[in-house]
Amino acid sequence: MGDMPEIDNTSIRNIVILTGAGISAESGLRTFRADDGLWEDHRVEDVATPAAFARDPELVQRFYDMRREQVMAAEPNAAHLALARLDRDWPGDLLIVTQNIDDLHERAGAGRVLHMHGEALSVWCLACDARHAWRDGLIDNPPCPACGGRALRPDIVWFGEMPYRMDEIYGALRGADLFVSIGTSGAVYPAAGFVQAAREFGARALELNLEPSQGSAMFHETRLGPASETVPQWVADLLGD
Repeated sequence: MGDMPEIDNTSIRNIVILTGAGISAESGLRTFRADDGLWEDHRVEDVATPAAFARDPELVQRFYDMRREQVMAAEPNAAHLALARLDRDWPGDLLIVTQNIDDLHERAGAGRVLHMHGEALSVWCLACDARHAWRDGLIDNPPCPACGGRALRPDIVWFGEMPYRMDEIYGALRGADLFVSIGTSGAVYPAAGFVQAAREFGARALELNLEPSQGSAMFHETRLGPASETVPQWVADLLGD
């Protein structure tokens, strides 16, 4: 973008990919930051903060029960499938860091995936600190499979909480030759700062997005279009199709 040269694929060995809501939007999952400031018709402050859960746990549990059902009903799209192919065929280090709480990367076949904001199909017991795969509702306050206590919450990183596995993410960025951002707004930190960190560590940076993000100027190259088109084309280019 701008006067920056395009990225030379021959010099790439280790890759870190950040995916955001834009990659799952084509699977029917709505993006987090809608133009009206609402998420699934709720204010973020009412359903995605620790204070909201303390104030009205029933509302929050019902909201995430609905999200869990939506995730289970969605299917991976061409972008997820292309990244799964890259995960399978890329010989170097690769890490897919997703801001999304869906499991579409995994269902497409990707294995090297890190969920920095938690997972819709996981619950966290506040009594014993255990986490469990979960596909049912929480609205009826079911017991924890480990301790029997009734203190389960969605295993989701809410506003005001620290994203998961940040040391691991920065370790991967430190060793990356290429950082790729797919379907992100560039507005939510700390993920919005990954491109700057990657560049400081010496990586090239590529943005694949429907429109330029808030941090587009930080990328060496930007390709615009639906993720279901731009991601498979990039993967094909990278793998030498």
